[in-house]
Amino acid sequence: MQPEKRRISHFRVYLHDAFFGPVCDYVIAPVARYAGIWGIPVLTAGAQAEAFRYKSEHYPTLTRMMGSHRLVGEALRHILERFGWKIAGLLYHNHAMASSRGNSECHFTLGAVFTALGQTSVHKSFNQETTTVEDYRDLLNFLAKSARIVVMCANSTTIREILLAAEQLGMVDSGEYVFFSIELSSSDNNSKEPWRVEGDTAERNEKARKAYQALLTVTARTPDNIEYLNFSREVKSLAQTKYNFTFGSDSVSTFVTAFYDAVILYALALKESLPEHPGRVNLDGGDLTRRMWGRSFKGITGDVNIDENGDRIADYSLLDMNPETSKFEIVANYYGANKTLQYVAGKRIHWSGGRSKPPPDTPTCGFDGSLCPDNTLPGYAILSMVLSSIVVFLFVGSVFIYRHFKLEAEIASMTWKVHWNDIIFVPNAKTRGSMFSLIANKMRGSQLTIYSDENISMPGEIENRNVYIPTGIYKNSTVAIKLIPRKKVEISRPLLLELKRMKDLQHDHLVRFYGACIEPPYCCLLTEYCPKGSLQDILENEQIKLDRVFRGSLIHDIVRGMVYLHASEVKSHGNLKSSNCVVDSRFVLKIADFGLHELRRPAYCGAEVDKNNYAFWRGQLWTAPELLRMERRPPEGTQKGDVYSFAIIVHEIVIRQGPFYLGDDYDFSPQEIVEGVKRGGGSPLRPAIDDAAVEEEVATLMRKCWAQDAADRPDFPALKQTIRKINKDYESSNILDNLLSRMEQYATNLETLVEERTADYLEEKRKCEELLYQLLPKSVASQLIIGQSVIAETYDQVTIYFSDIVGFTKLSAESTPLQVVDLLNDLYTCFDSIIENFDVYKVETIGDAYMVVSGLPVRNGTNHAREIAKMSLALRDTVMTFRIRHRPSEQLKLRIGMHSGPCVAGVVGLKMPRYCLFGDTVNTASRMESNGEALKIHVSPKTKEILDTFGTFELVCRGEVTLKGKGTMTTYWLIGEKAMSGNVQGTITVSSVMTTVTSMTTTSNQVSIEEPRGSREDRAASVATCQPVQLKAQEVQSSKQNCQEQNHRGTQKGVQEQQRAQSSQEHRQIVGGQGGSPESQNHNKGGGSKERSGGDGGRGGGKEDGGGGGGGGSRDWNDKEERQGGETFTKGTSRVRTISNGSSAASPSRNRSVVSASSTNVSQGRRPYQASESVANHTESGSSAPLLVPTTPPSRV
Repeated sequence: MQPEKRRISHFRVYLHDAFFGPVCDYVIAPVARYAGIWGIPVLTAGAQAEAFRYKSEHYPTLTRMMGSHRLVGEALRHILERFGWKIAGLLYHNHAMASSRGNSECHFTLGAVFTALGQTSVHKSFNQETTTVEDYRDLLNFLAKSARIVVMCANSTTIREILLAAEQLGMVDSGEYVFFSIELSSSDNNSKEPWRVEGDTAERNEKARKAYQALLTVTARTPDNIEYLNFSREVKSLAQTKYNFTFGSDSVSTFVTAFYDAVILYALALKESLPEHPGRVNLDGGDLTRRMWGRSFKGITGDVNIDENGDRIADYSLLDMNPETSKFEIVANYYGANKTLQYVAGKRIHWSGGRSKPPPDTPTCGFDGSLCPDNTLPGYAILSMVLSSIVVFLFVGSVFIYRHFKLEAEIASMTWKVHWNDIIFVPNAKTRGSMFSLIANKMRGSQLTIYSDENISMPGEIENRNVYIPTGIYKNSTVAIKLIPRKKVEISRPLLLELKRMKDLQHDHLVRFYGACIEPPYCCLLTEYCPKGSLQDILENEQIKLDRVFRGSLIHDIVRGMVYLHASEVKSHGNLKSSNCVVDSRFVLKIADFGLHELRRPAYCGAEVDKNNYAFWRGQLWTAPELLRMERRPPEGTQKGDVYSFAIIVHEIVIRQGPFYLGDDYDFSPQEIVEGVKRGGGSPLRPAIDDAAVEEEVATLMRKCWAQDAADRPDFPALKQTIRKINKDYESSNILDNLLSRMEQYATNLETLVEERTADYLEEKRKCEELLYQLLPKSVASQLIIGQSVIAETYDQVTIYFSDIVGFTKLSAESTPLQVVDLLNDLYTCFDSIIENFDVYKVETIGDAYMVVSGLPVRNGTNHAREIAKMSLALRDTVMTFRIRHRPSEQLKLRIGMHSGPCVAGVVGLKMPRYCLFGDTVNTASRMESNGEALKIHVSPKTKEILDTFGTFELVCRGEVTLKGKGTMTTYWLIGEKAMSGNVQGTITVSSVMTTVTSMTTTSNQVSIEEPRGSREDRAASVATCQPVQLKAQEVQSSKQNCQEQNHRGTQKGVQEQQRAQSSQEHRQIVGGQGGSPESQNHNKGGGSKERSGGDGGRGGGKEDGGGGGGGGSRDWNDKEERQGGETFTKGTSRVRTISNGSSAASPSRNRSVVSASSTNVSQGRRPYQASESVANHTESGSSAPLLVPTTPPSRV
């Protein structure tokens, strides 16, 4: 909280003393809020919304120089009261609800007017950007029902269109309407003649001039004093000369002069706040604001009055168009100070429609004419009514007569009649019946169920007997042919009517009736062919899985078909069952075998029915109990009986155990079931419902539909609503998509297989891309992936880091190749995990040499030097605690050099392309490293200049050093980074990541394991952070001390640093298993050169001091004779704790070991560091914050 207060104080004292503006309500709101907290006065010509009136809580320093919309509302209320008006309608422009611009200025203006008028006015908003002329007429008609005084707020073009619409509606000529327009900051060039538009026709301009006679304009009063006129001329001249802007013939708006008065008001308040002693100005915003409020002064616009709330008491003018000059003139002024309306001498208001006085706000007969009812009925009205009645009677009679003759004509035409010769019979199109499985035949259809099952007497006969239905082609449509079981058909009028009704029935869930053939001996019915079979077929096919959506869709299709059937002239089905519900090719269920019961009745219907016929009793399982009890039940059945049959079908769909399933414990024959249903009683026989497997809503629906009393059963329209409620979460508007999606899963899994193969391909592609991203920068790799050529790019400023191991040649000679590989792998894996925390790019490693650059391929300004410096400090401190696996007692010495300058980077080669750096900067950085010393960071003058700009690094002058090919150069040692937290000032060594390698017990045969793909946090977790090594700062003398004194002090600090490093070894923590693969397993051990040169492998340009390059080639970077710092390793005295899991582990050169359970408290991610505010000139680099000194010591393991 304290830094925030200091930041606020800094902003208040050094940046601003006062705000003038802004004027937009949405912009001034946050400005005024913050200014109130900062104590800065805010003076603006805007902020007129009502919300800015309450200043004590939100806007304590806000002063409004143009008043507020509340004063506009008060002025308009006084004007309306002057003419005796109490009712007014408000019409204003506002932005759309979806607009990001919020509410318009007119919304806030008329909101205040609405409040001033008592919040009783009718109001209507519109968007002037999208509203048409027809919309304006609708808006005016809407307001005409409630008001005669219309207050408008919009731009001048919209006001003109509204008045033209009012003129078309006759509102202007009637003289009953008065329109007000509020223009608070108008500065239009044609403000005196707003009705005239240059590009419009003369006819519309004339209509507009006529319409403007009914308009009164309320605007801010324009001063008429000489000071304002002179100011106006100067402003217009300045705008014309400097900004090429023309104000027009009128004076500038008071909106402009309000800011001028604001400056005067602030100057007066500032002058009053001057103390007795000059030079000590009190800029307290709260004090200045209190001095500005509640005072009056002479401004450029005349007398300026600021009330106690900090709002200017504004004055307004009322303008009316003079019909003689067709120009608007000021006829009255409203003075806010004394709240009076004063007419201008010699001016008067011209009312439209030839009125000499203002019209009333309410018509004499009211807005709807109810105050003047007319009870008289003229004679012509009575005559008109009689004649109209006669005409209606004749028309209705004619319609009935026409329909009768049309019906007779249709009956006589017999459109349903089909000739046998028109049917193309398909004798081989035979399919199994509906009582058999659908699997054995490819062609399945609704014709399976057209034949009745009476000819099957015993259940055992079903397996040995097939039922076939013929099909044919009629008028290019496949139809099912149902033979009529009689030799001759007697045509009667009722039968003709029924055939016509069947022909006229058209519904998505009813089987279409094509016609009938009555030519003996070929008497048959033609119906729609449904190839998917009946519902009974589908339910008996166990391979078809019916999920919740599928079942709901089937039930809903039945209900919709029955609703239409019951509402038609057919009235009822009479034989509804699952075998009469068929499914077409689109998996839409349709109801069949309804109507034409006389033709469907078999020839032996009058004979005695065989009571032992199995099919006879099975066909009655869907029949309602009241119909079973009838001796001669109607063939068409009843609507309540259809509801009962529907319940049995729903039970079939849900249970899928056949019709009237009673449970596994019951084995009743169809005859016993029918007798039990017919018997009834207190507990009638009904199918069994498993409440655990059936939804409660569906179970309740079935129980209601098969109720014993027919009156208790719902009708199909009610069932339709119930089914919709049950299926509301599952039902789709497109049943075809719903059903086809369910059937596709049983047809093929090709899409799933393709998706799996595609996913495998994409995974392999991703692995290849990730591998390429590890070899090349991501931007370069992305260009290579898409086939683009990578053009070399020049970078003006980068910092290059070089390091190698002192005495590496001797160490390599005394170690086995595998030990050398493990050493470099452990070291560079540790380095790689550290550099990921900085905005740097690792170029390459050759042997013991390590090359890093910052500032490319993504430029980062001057942060490249700071990033390399921080990284170098972290690597140096890490090496001081690094433990060589096969020589744990020896100290590893790292020599570091860095240089800043320009370079060129590009991709070299086609086979194994490398991202290389070229330029003298690379060569100089290599020279800085080769001329350095062990455990020291050698810095060039160029890099030192950049680091000095940050002010956070401690550097010591080394002196003049002779570099090969460069001559003499004054170089520096980088000691550490300054600590800036609290009141402690000193010099510390940056220990952003202190890592050591876990001591592990390995077998003689070390196994290389490929490192799994992981995140940066996993790699960062493979090293342990240690407590920072702090250097006790010696007092820095003045800049006059020579370079030798700085060298001596740097040497002392180096000794202290090593002593502290040794004493802090007991507090180090180690996690095992450094991951990652070796950067290079083959390194050149040859060479005898004393100094590093360019080389042939991309680092040199062919000359001794040519531009160096990085990223390619092979050269010996290991100096073997004259490396400063010596060739031997220092014996360490530190004691290192080791984490072991109790068993021999594989070589960590390629696999990270897992910390044992006892060390689970070790943090696996990055540790918290000091906030960036505590370091001067610090900014974050890259995706993560730079590593600083840990705020808390690390936990011990």
